[in-house]
Amino acid sequence: MSVGVPGCSPIRTQDLLDQARNRKIDEYKWLLHHFSRLPLASGIFVNSWKDLEPVSIKSIKENPFFKQIPTPPIHPIGPIIKQEETLSVIDVECLKWLDKQPPDSVIFVTFGSGGTLSFEQQTELAWGLELSQQRFIWVVRKPTDSTSAGTFFNAGETNENDPKVYLPEGFLDRTQGMGFVVSSWAPQVTILGHHSTGGFLSHCGWNSILESIVHGVPLVTWPLYAEQKMNSTMLVEDIGMAIKPKMEAGQQTIVGRKEIEKVVRMVMEGEEGKVIRSRVKELKESATKALDSSGSSYESLSCVADYWKTNHN
Repeated sequence: MSVGVPGCSPIRTQDLLDQARNRKIDEYKWLLHHFSRLPLASGIFVNSWKDLEPVSIKSIKENPFFKQIPTPPIHPIGPIIKQEETLSVIDVECLKWLDKQPPDSVIFVTFGSGGTLSFEQQTELAWGLELSQQRFIWVVRKPTDSTSAGTFFNAGETNENDPKVYLPEGFLDRTQGMGFVVSSWAPQVTILGHHSTGGFLSHCGWNSILESIVHGVPLVTWPLYAEQKMNSTMLVEDIGMAIKPKMEAGQQTIVGRKEIEKVVRMVMEGEEGKVIRSRVKELKESATKALDSSGSSYESLSCVADYWKTNHN
């Protein structure tokens, strides 16, 4: 099943926000209430640009359906991303390690500021990275489960902020030199902009997507919540700059280690990886052009500035 949007690709129901799939819950009513208020706006800024989402942007501006209902003008002014980050001691160590790696050889693995995995899934991810034999930086957080399996260190004997508490026994020893594991957070923008970074396994938050494009890094998508499933589908099927791992047969929630190994190898050294790497380089150039003085996003913001000058002086 899918939801039709005039002039745009249909949205699969399984990709929708959880709150939008159950009409009986209060969160669904909250969404409708706030969506219904959008026509009250004089305009809507969008952190995107014409070449990234040409069909959607054109449809909202030109499709007859949207001309029949109150639709504020949209102003694509992106990509706008964070430029600088404050570095801690461990961040500096992480970057020193990255400096020693070959160009485009490291995959960066992180799930945003709040994303976590189950113990079982974190174990599979660890094994998948190890089996892939690819260099990696992995931001490890405490899993969502309240208890661990026997393959993990005893959390009661170790600081729970220590990544090894939540990783398969011996993982850090076996991947020493090949990987760098950090706890909770890493300087994402700095890592993505580093010449040694060649892939990004991400939860597909919008900021992360833009940062990946601006720095020309192809994605392995791992959506967790909110609009991330829609973002993932767009990146893989419409834009062609990402690969998404598949669930194990008979599984609805777990991506197995063999599949993780496969997609990591694919994006880092496979033929499909070369194709999406080329595509993301094209988008990187497009993003740069959108922000220059003759670019679409610059012109879009200039139009808004002119409107404000005319109507608020």
